[in-house]
Amino acid sequence: MNPTTPAIVAQRAVSRLPRVALLLFCIAYVLPGFFGRSPWKGADMSAYGFMAELANGRTNWLSPHLLGFTPDVDALLPYWLGAWAIQITPTWISPDFAARIPFILLLTLTLFATWYGTYYLARSPEAQPIAFAFGGEARPADYARALADGGLLAFIACLGLAQLSHETTPALAQLCFTALTFYALAALPHHSVTPALAGGLGLAGLALSGAPTLAVLLGSGGAVIHLLEHSTTTENKLSKTFCVAGIALVTALVALLGVVLNLWHWRIELPEASWQEWRSLGRLLLWFTWPAWPLAVWTLWRWRHQWLRGGAPSRHLALPVWFAGVAIGATLTTTAADRSLLLALPALAALAAFALPTLGRSVAALIDWFTLIFFSGCALIIWIVWIALQTGVPSQPAANVARLAPGFQHSFSFAPFLIAIAATLAWAWLVKWRVGRHRAAIWKSLVLPAGGAALSWLLLMTLWLPLLDFARSYAPLIRRTMVVMKQQPRCVEELGLSRGQIAAFQFHGELVVKPLGSKTNCPWLIVDKDAAKSTVIIAEMSQWTFNSAIRHPSDKDEDLLLYKRITPP
Repeated sequence: MNPTTPAIVAQRAVSRLPRVALLLFCIAYVLPGFFGRSPWKGADMSAYGFMAELANGRTNWLSPHLLGFTPDVDALLPYWLGAWAIQITPTWISPDFAARIPFILLLTLTLFATWYGTYYLARSPEAQPIAFAFGGEARPADYARALADGGLLAFIACLGLAQLSHETTPALAQLCFTALTFYALAALPHHSVTPALAGGLGLAGLALSGAPTLAVLLGSGGAVIHLLEHSTTTENKLSKTFCVAGIALVTALVALLGVVLNLWHWRIELPEASWQEWRSLGRLLLWFTWPAWPLAVWTLWRWRHQWLRGGAPSRHLALPVWFAGVAIGATLTTTAADRSLLLALPALAALAAFALPTLGRSVAALIDWFTLIFFSGCALIIWIVWIALQTGVPSQPAANVARLAPGFQHSFSFAPFLIAIAATLAWAWLVKWRVGRHRAAIWKSLVLPAGGAALSWLLLMTLWLPLLDFARSYAPLIRRTMVVMKQQPRCVEELGLSRGQIAAFQFHGELVVKPLGSKTNCPWLIVDKDAAKSTVIIAEMSQWTFNSAIRHPSDKDEDLLLYKRITPP
């Protein structure tokens, strides 16, 4: 036991969170968002487009393209996983859902890796609680298990996790492999084979998911932390030397893999030196990582005397700080700030867990009351809007939906309604349980934040799913376009469409999309509004006549222009 640790924890405070309850809780968080929807606009639809191209054999597996476009993220493995799933699943399963199946498994693996990573960090000698004079302090295994439960709850509670972790994009793959690497480096002092396999898979997966630089930085930093760790015996020193050499070798091989597959690309883009830009980044950091970040900051303060132990960095602090620091650095220097910040969540959740043994009753009560008010309010708003859509009362929410999503027709679905009712009742029971039983458990302060985040996400993905699918997918835009074209043509030409729009016309419209001037004699031309004044279309106007402008019903910036060929093919 460590006499300078701020953790004063009795055995009764590390009572186990029931495994069945924790498992059901994770299932309730993971599955909603993957079922019952179309691919969403932007990165989700774009990624599916590349998966479909690979699955149908229309592009090279080592250099995927979509109508001449390369992916936004220079990744390979996420697109391979989706394409393989499309190829091997039965034809009665929708291809867009088939592509999501590997990503369901990736999110599940992320939760497991976060739990085990926090568990093994809590088993570190410097992380143990103070030994009591007459005994009764928490046993190491029970203490580590309780902190791991808290770390997993903190991870699920993060507000920025919900949407991005349920999209079939490289961001989720990067999150999974970051968490896997985090677990491997945390568990390395305790085991050898499993962490070695997990570390190799994590670093290689990161590189193949479009983040070779992060893989090298995380691997190198982990090797340095392991090298500097205090060793008491010759056997420990020899084992540490082999571990460091192994981490360095795997990191070097991953860097070489990135070179061979041409995955290294310069993406550094420093933020503008303007107050507005920095305010936007600050706002993202505050809400995206809430509530993990204030607890992580509290951990660094309360455990400040533990940063160095015998002149060496404490693993349970140094490792998550390094992982979070690398991800935050990527957030500040890349354009996809939210997707880069996503990778910091497992480490921040682990840091947040180490705040739990040091929280006073007043702080824990403040967290509970704030969470109760915030998430109960969110759930109430979701229910009020749903009731207004069903009955027209109250009238203002229904009018707001009609204004923001004109043309949306709401219908009643019995199964989602029952799920939403059950989730709401479970939230009420959880609040009652929190103020009653298990008041001494150190993970108690994160039960309501995680439960509230899961409740809000589940209600959105049941009661509001038809509305969100209408607003966030390309399906309404494609349907409007197909109605104008009346009879479905065999192909259309395009100019200025994004990757997601091209993939949407291929998926929803079942159209063969060709670039303008491809000499295929397609009867229709679809032009993005911003590309309508380009010199290319002006030069080709003699062959086309303007037909109509088509707008996405819920997005005023999603405008397309439809042209018809003057001379029929």
